[in-house]
Formats: sequence, C-alpha cells, structure tokens
Amino acid sequence: MALLAVLALGQGAAAQDPSHAVESAWKLSTALGPAYPQGKAGELWAALIDERSGGRLKVKLYPGATLAQRDPTREFAALREGAIDLAVGSAASWAPQVRELNLFALPWLFPDADALDALLRSEVVGRLEERVRAAGAEPLAWVPDGFRELATRRAIHAPGDVAGLRLRVSPLPPLLDTLLALGAAPASMDAANALAAGAHGALDGETIGVAAYATSRLYASGYTHLLLWGAHADALLFAVNRVRWNTLSEADRELVRQAARDAAGQAAVLTRRLTDTASLAELGRHGVTATRLTSAGKQPFRAAARTAYERWSAVVGEDLVRAAEAVVAAPR
Repeated sequence: MALLAVLALGQGAAAQDPSHAVESAWKLSTALGPAYPQGKAGELWAALIDERSGGRLKVKLYPGATLAQRDPTREFAALREGAIDLAVGSAASWAPQVRELNLFALPWLFPDADALDALLRSEVVGRLEERVRAAGAEPLAWVPDGFRELATRRAIHAPGDVAGLRLRVSPLPPLLDTLLALGAAPASMDAANALAAGAHGALDGETIGVAAYATSRLYASGYTHLLLWGAHADALLFAVNRVRWNTLSEADRELVRQAARDAAGQAAVLTRRLTDTASLAELGRHGVTATRLTSAGKQPFRAAARTAYERWSAVVGEDLVRAAEAVVAAPR
C-alpha cells in the first residue's frame, strides 16, 4: 500500500509539472509526402521535436494537405485558425493568404539557385516574416525549393515555341499570368485528370519542379523534354500557429525553432541533390533531354512575361520587390 501511495504521489506531481507533461499530438501539415523535399522536411521536423523533448512534445505528420481539404492554398488559413498546429508550406501556395509571398513567383526574378539562397539570407526575409506573423503564424525557418521548370513533349527554344501549348499548371495566379503572357493555354487539374488528358493528347506539358518530375516519373507520360528555364522560384516555410506558439515556454520555443532550422538544413541538401548534375544524368537514362537556359537564353522569356512581372510586383509591393531585386543583382 505504501508503494502504491508513493507511485500515486509521483504521478500527481508529474501531472502538475509542465516540464514532465506530455502534450497531445500536434498536427503538422505538408502538401506533399516524404518522397518530396517538402514532405521530408515535415517528417524530419516532427522527429526532431519528439527526440529532443524526450517524447514530451508529440507531432503527427499529415501529408497531402489533408487538414486543408487537400488544397495547399487553404493550408495557411487552416494553420492560422488552429486546425493545423505546425506546417511546412510552399510560399507560392500560401501567397493567396499572405500576398507578399508572391515575391518568389515573380517570373525570372531569380537568375539562379544562388540568388534564391542569397535572398533567403537577406533582410528581405525579415520583412516577409513580419507579414506572415501579422497574418497569424510564427515563421521559424526557410528552405529554397528550387524552380518550376517546363516539361513538354517537344523541345522549347524560344517564347514563340510556347504559344498555343496546352500546359498543366498549379492554380496560382502569377504562374497562370506568366503562361498567358507567353501565349500558352494553361489548365489547372488534379493528377488523375492530367494523366487522362495526357493520354488522350489533350496536354502538351506542364510546369513542375525537377524533384517532382523525377519522383512522379512524368517522362513516362511522354513529357521527355525538360526545359530548365527558372521561371518561378519557390521556398518552403516552417511555421507554427500563433496561439499554439504563445502557449509555449521559452525553452520549448527554442527547441521547436532549432528543430525547424536543422530540418530545413537537411531538406535543403536533399533539394540540391535531387536537382544536381547526377540527378539530371539519371533522367537522361530514361530518355529525358534536359536543357538549361543560359542568362541570355532566359532574357527573351523574361521580356515576353514582363506584363505579368509588373502586375504581380504591384501586388507584392514595389518597395519589397526593389529590395529583392537589389539582393539578387548583388555580386556573390
């Protein structure tokens, strides 16, 4: 009886001591699964929080934007409202809720991956974080997520080659406006409908990241020409619901923040690896012809899409765009 009393006393003390309390599982959302850098980033973040808290802070991963009606553009709203506790989201997908995040999708703003890295290390990110915070989430870490490239059935060399092509694209206005400016016929549809449309010759290609292109084996659908044109960059943002964040102790905030930064570092390495020379060579063994546009080769596309750039610069904010342009133009 004495032993039972001691155990009961110990359990009661643990329940009253926040440092020993076990949280109910936090819900962490990603739009993609762990086969993709975004999903892997979420998986790593959840694992690091669990490990470093000794199992006290539990996190459950929900890939596929299942907590946001499977719609990545609804994910930030669900995070803000508390249906999601944590998320690793695409800046492009969250931009409908935080307009300044459209910065990453400005056509041909970033000349290369190094320029994107430079922006994510600059004071411009601090200004973006202010807007994310004001919109209801606490930003913790960023990861460059490469570029949306162009996969087609035939080779593309100049803007005129894009005119009239039926291209699948994410339903994000800056991307749609860019393709319209180039004379293409953009269409938004889910993967199943895109596969059926491609099989019936109703699609000529789609805009897609290299990692997603390889993972989904899109070349098997006949899109064997991959133009690395660098039209639209993207970045992944690790964020926490503001109400959830405000309940955390300073020690737990630092734990969650550092776990996000460490997961971001690992995800960045994965993103680079999936788009490096060796990965492109592997695609070549599957019959893919990958062509990387030079700076001079991008210029005609950039000029043709200037109206889209100017329109979305106004949405983002001219001061913010000018600051970003200065960062990416600076010598490195």
